[in-house]
Amino acid sequence: MSHSDKERLKRQHQAERNKQRTQIFRVSAFVVLLLFVIFAVGYLLAPVFAPKASGVTQVGSGKIINIEAAMDGFDVPEIRVKAGEQVTINLRSLDNSMHTDGGGKHQFAIDELGVNLVAQPMSTNSTTFTATKPGEYTFYCDICCGGKANPTMNGKFVVEA
Repeated sequence: MSHSDKERLKRQHQAERNKQRTQIFRVSAFVVLLLFVIFAVGYLLAPVFAPKASGVTQVGSGKIINIEAAMDGFDVPEIRVKAGEQVTINLRSLDNSMHTDGGGKHQFAIDELGVNLVAQPMSTNSTTFTATKPGEYTFYCDICCGGKANPTMNGKFVVEA
């Protein structure tokens, strides 16, 4: 085998190695990109499939009520408690401070019961009170989103005898 044949074989071998490296790089890049897309989609869809933090929990002779508020309203449209029952409201604002209407803050207010709770953007705030007088009251957020006039920014708070 001549020197030029050896050089030609060496170049062919080098070209094949470069081609394999390129293929490995392309496959690796594709796998990394695919994993990134899967994680990004999972991150974006997690709130859709995550269980709601809202709801009512009975604790002894009282209730803990977890409510989430966002630009589209409260996630709990009606709350029922017994007269004389201690009630803890945990209000969570799902909006961030970049919202131009209210700056991401939300409110849970019941005028007749003297309740006025405000949650800062992307945070939770709590208040505890005793509902003493039976009746049907309106809770609302009047910070943003059309306030009391917006049907999604209010709900019923029923105190049963």
